[in-house]
Formats: sequence, C-alpha cells, structure tokens
Amino acid sequence: MEKLIITVAPTGSLPTKKVTPHVPITPEEIVRTAVACEAAGAAVIHIHARNPVDESPSTDFAIFEEIYLGIKAKTRLITQISTGGRAGMGYEARNERLRLKPEMASLTTGSVNFPNSVYENSPQLIEALAADMKRLSIKPEMEIFDTSMISNASALVSKGLAAPPLHFDFVMGLKGAIPATIENIVHLKNTIPPDATWTVAGVGPTQLSMNTHALLMGGHVRVGLEDNIYFSKGELTTNERLVERVVGLAGILGREIATPDEAREIMHL
Repeated sequence: MEKLIITVAPTGSLPTKKVTPHVPITPEEIVRTAVACEAAGAAVIHIHARNPVDESPSTDFAIFEEIYLGIKAKTRLITQISTGGRAGMGYEARNERLRLKPEMASLTTGSVNFPNSVYENSPQLIEALAADMKRLSIKPEMEIFDTSMISNASALVSKGLAAPPLHFDFVMGLKGAIPATIENIVHLKNTIPPDATWTVAGVGPTQLSMNTHALLMGGHVRVGLEDNIYFSKGELTTNERLVERVVGLAGILGREIATPDEAREIMHL
C-alpha cells in the first residue's frame, strides 16, 4: 500500500478567531502553522488567503504571494493554492494567484449548494482555470462534491485541458454535498480512473471517520481547521494536533507517512 499523504487545510474561508483562537489568519501565522504541520507529518498544505484586518476571505495577490513565498522558504511542503470562490466568484478573481506557479491548485469541477449559498462553477470557468493550470504546469486537485464532478474532471482530460494521472479530493459530509459514508467513499473510489490518486476531506465531526476509511482503503487524507475545528465534541484543536492524530492512527493501522518529496512521486508532480 502507498505511503499516506497528509494534506492540511489550516485556514479556509470561514473559521474566525472568535470561533477558534487556533485558526491562522495572517500570512505569518499561516507560515508558522505550515512549519509545525510539516514537522508533525503533513506533506501538502492547502492555502487560502484572509484579510488580516477583518478575517474575511481575500483574493489579494500580495497576500497569497506572502503566504506562498514564506512556506516555500521555510518548508518542503507541496503548496496547493485554492481557486475556490467564496472570496470572489469570477474568473479574474480566482486565476491571478496561479501566477505564483504553485505545484498544485484546487479545481472544483461543478457547482454545489453550500448551506447558505450556491458555489457556482460554470463549464466555461472550469475549463479556463484548467487551461491556466496546464499552461503553468500546475497539477489540479479535482475537488469533488458529488459523483458528476468526476466525469467533469475526466472530460477535461479528453479535451486536452488536464493530464493524467489525475488527483481527486472527495469533500464529504457538507450539507448539500455527498454524505460522509463508507458506501459513498467506495463508490467514489470505484468511479475515478484506475491510475488516479485520491484524498478524502471529511467535514466537521466526519473528519476522523473519513480519515480512518481512507487509511484502510489505500487513499490519502486531508485534515485541518478549514474542515473541522474540534478534536472531540466541544474540544477545540490546532492544525498540528489534527495532523498528529492521523499520524498516530496510521501507525496503528500500518500505513507509513509520506514525506513531501515522496508525495511528489506518488502524485507524479
């Protein structure tokens, strides 16, 4: 079985200091978290930018650049920049950060209902972002909120807008998206191309159970305060503690942990 790739999503667009004091908001805090999470066992970091003044999601290129350069200077982590649309839904607001040429970037291949909004990703937007990533040699992580998004990702390959082997992230347990069950993970795994790699991101209290299923099935895992701010019910946690927990779980279940460089080999970066 492949070594386990641990992705940490430390910030996201929603958690604030009022909700949890452990969420990193400023570039300095995010870089410091990256260093701690690499030491704990993470190989990939999923990057969002926030406005340091009011903690709102940001599309500011300068903030992304400061985070990206800080992480590159102090870690070997694979940097994966989010092209998500909470901060700005349009193409121009979401593609500028790709000029940093990170090794990876997220690419949601369809639209989905969030609890209080519609996360809209038109076919034209998806293809434009995919074309940018291919031109800049950035590997997309296909963000999958339902099964149809897998076929949308495969269609990008047939159109020459993405190159196999693909990498997928199954986002599970979010209201409006695919429920976090073992049956659904098995279905998703069996639907992606056989040469693809895959990660599971369980939202909220489903993070631990989804981590466990992915570990046993040979997949990879995503943890972090973007998806889940608790260690157990009512107990706030840190990003590095969530990484440490899955490292310990992997040890119990017999999965070795991939270093950033080993993760690069596994995902063909």
